[in-house]
Amino acid sequence: MKTKVLSVVVVILMGTLSGFAKIKSEKFLVNGKCEMCEKRIEMAALSLEGVSKADWNKETKEIEVTLNDAKTSLQNVKEAIAKVGHDTEGVKATEEAYNELPACCKYDRSVLKAPVKPMKYEHR
Repeated sequence: MKTKVLSVVVVILMGTLSGFAKIKSEKFLVNGKCEMCEKRIEMAALSLEGVSKADWNKETKEIEVTLNDAKTSLQNVKEAIAKVGHDTEGVKATEEAYNELPACCKYDRSVLKAPVKPMKYEHR
């Protein structure tokens, strides 16, 4: 009887604690240039337990990740991406990691910002 009650208490506590974990979606900038970069960036993010989605946009330089914050953090995702050679907001890749990138993937490291979209003007 004691074991059964203890099991019920443990199940209730686990349910309560899991209520604190949140699945959230975050976006941030990541430097890269091509489809090879896209695959590398997304795979680095997805390699972390707790990341269920990673989608990097070559045009906007933004990645959208969906993660369980009980298993990993946004900082961990940025560090994983930087380890494979891509600068992120807040975490720069090491020179060694950047130098390992193929030639087509070498990006301008001096700036990390979304490309400027041309303005459309209407004449009246």
